Amino acid sequence: MTDQYDVVVIGAGPAGYVCAIKAAQLGLSVACVERTRDEGGALRLGGTCLNVGCIPSKALLDSSQKYRETVSSLAAHGIHVEGVTLDVPAMIRRKDEIVKTLNRGVATLFKANGVTAIAGSGRVLAERRVEVRTPDGDRRMLEAGNVVIASGSRPIEIPVAPVDNEMILDSTGALALTEVPKRLGIIGAGVIGLELGSVWGRLGAEVVLLEAMDEFLAILDQQVAAETHKILTRQGLDIRLGCRVTGATVTGRGRSRRVEVTWQDREGQEHAEKFDKLIVCVGRRPNTEDLLAPDSGVALDERGFIYVDEHCATNAPGVWAIGDVVRGPMLAHKGMEEGVMVAERIAGHPAQVNYDVIPSVIYTHPEVASVGKTEEQLRQSGEPYRVGIFPFAASGRALAADDAQGFVKLLAHAETDRLLGCHVVGPAAAELVQQAAIAMEFGATAEDLALMVFAHPTYSEALHEAALAVHGAAIHVPNRRR
Repeated sequence: MTDQYDVVVIGAGPAGYVCAIKAAQLGLSVACVERTRDEGGALRLGGTCLNVGCIPSKALLDSSQKYRETVSSLAAHGIHVEGVTLDVPAMIRRKDEIVKTLNRGVATLFKANGVTAIAGSGRVLAERRVEVRTPDGDRRMLEAGNVVIASGSRPIEIPVAPVDNEMILDSTGALALTEVPKRLGIIGAGVIGLELGSVWGRLGAEVVLLEAMDEFLAILDQQVAAETHKILTRQGLDIRLGCRVTGATVTGRGRSRRVEVTWQDREGQEHAEKFDKLIVCVGRRPNTEDLLAPDSGVALDERGFIYVDEHCATNAPGVWAIGDVVRGPMLAHKGMEEGVMVAERIAGHPAQVNYDVIPSVIYTHPEVASVGKTEEQLRQSGEPYRVGIFPFAASGRALAADDAQGFVKLLAHAETDRLLGCHVVGPAAAELVQQAAIAMEFGATAEDLALMVFAHPTYSEALHEAALAVHGAAIHVPNRRR
């Protein structure tokens, strides 16, 4: 028997479940295929982000920051706490309960919008048919007017450090530790490595990050990256650049088990060091293996990503792909908006995503966030620009909160004054960058922001002052035109 739907979505992560819900809201019949199940065998919606990525990591980041503040920062406010204890299993249980709550939330939204959730692994065949291999081994056939592939991504594995999620962990295993390792090694000092390193470093681990690149956070504006490196190093993270890991071996028995890691530095010198746990965070790859039948007509590039146009249409008629399986940053919000766009276009409505204005955030403390072009990109392109910078050290709100590290950096076109980029390291960085993103979406100029009234005292005033600084008119810091 073949079931028919207007839309079949493969994958119930942020891109997939949002697409399914939006398509159903537009009056289409929708099925969403998801293979992930919990320990009891129940279907687990939400994908990597909700279950083992964005949400659980933020829960642990917030818990660990509260612990660190209690132990080391509250005295400055005249609050003295004695006998502070750490209950890591309770912290993990809280994280798990948050995930379960949101799992139930997605299931409720499916039910409320009439989306049919189907357990199993989907495979795209010719003529917009989807074969589903169910958990009990049966095969079920679905036919659709449109198929949307949103199968997500998974951590990259490297042969020199085989993951067992006991001693050598991937990002999923690193979120389930029930005790703080004394010495924690992390391969990769990117977004995930820094966030996980921050969690366990705040809780007392000695954290060493081994990064193969010679440049720290090369994707960021390098002035922001340099400040971030300085702040995180001051917090105790040992970030070593230019380290190419050559091996990881588990040694010893019982409580004496360790992971011995070998690596080469920039000069080719060999090094070896032992850790209680090792986390591998070297990126993610798209989930496209065994996803496409040979006759599906869907093309992959050399890295396993699905080829799509600017509207996420594949080269097979009626087949779309969104989220981590297509080009662009692997960000949940980018996938969500692609899901909305595709649902709208399937329903016959004009829709698009502005890929030039997609914010990104690193949830360390302080946060690091950016949107638009970096100064390096503008310099390379030859586009004329001006820079406005305002340090949080001059912000009354930041000083009152004892959270005054970092700065706001605003980039504007030198001739038109249109906002080109915003980069922040500091308190509420994610929220400030989103304000800049809103302004950029509407084509605002630095002068537009400078002429607005910002509440005092707020973190947002730092964005206002940075906009003033673009034209050498900042009020609360000396002006240095660039």
